[in-house]
Amino acid sequence: MPLTGDDVLKLVTASLDDDKALDLSVIDLHGKTDIADHMVIASGTSERQVGAMADHLREKLKQNGLKGINVEGLTQCDWVLIDAGDVIVHLFRPEVRQFYGLEKLWSGAPVQEATAAPA
Repeated sequence: MPLTGDDVLKLVTASLDDDKALDLSVIDLHGKTDIADHMVIASGTSERQVGAMADHLREKLKQNGLKGINVEGLTQCDWVLIDAGDVIVHLFRPEVRQFYGLEKLWSGAPVQEATAAPA
């Protein structure tokens, strides 16, 4: 059975929580855009942590049957974008996240602090 957008969101938040992501936020995009249902934004303390979070997340999504996962930015790991279909994930080093301010761009969309849902 294919993963729903909510299933993908739960996998993403659980994976990032396991990897000790900082300032995990979920932005609800329903009715705001057709690109995805949710945007997840999180920070890592270093390039190494951002890269590890991205690798772990990609593997978990693949293991759960999600196909067509696109990842950009793994060569530098300042800002890694993971397109998981209904969920778009942005992983940043804190200063890069602050510079781009994606949360401000989507200020009309509901933003919430995310915690991993119980398994």
